[in-house]
Amino acid sequence: MSLWRQTPNLDDLNAAQRNTIGELLDIRFEAFDDESITASMVVDARTHQPYGLLHGGASVVLAESLGSTASYLCIDTQKFYCVGLEVNANHLRGLRSGRVTAVARAVHLGRTTHVWDIRLCGDDGKTSCISRLTMAIVPLGSQPPQP
Repeated sequence: MSLWRQTPNLDDLNAAQRNTIGELLDIRFEAFDDESITASMVVDARTHQPYGLLHGGASVVLAESLGSTASYLCIDTQKFYCVGLEVNANHLRGLRSGRVTAVARAVHLGRTTHVWDIRLCGDDGKTSCISRLTMAIVPLGSQPPQP
């Protein structure tokens, strides 16, 4: 059984990256199945720290972008919106080039919070970062998001 309330549409998710940090960092939604969603991001000068390695903050941008989108796809958007509550990341290996691919899997899908495990890997398939994202699920009437 799929965890998605809304079936992910990769074309729509990628189109939503226009004019955002996702476009700047070339974040691309690539795949999904019943239990996970996958996106990737470029590893080049746009995402490097001064020593030529993938910046930890860029890894967190990919993780939060993917996990936030995953939560959005799991909620009734007529009644709720979701916002990041906490994100952490353990950086395990440095990357210098290529693309980094992230896979988000739900750890907890509760009424008021979602928790996501997000694993980032380089082109060689080796894990470079492990992130956990907690999302708050907020009723629309409480404080609607600003356009």
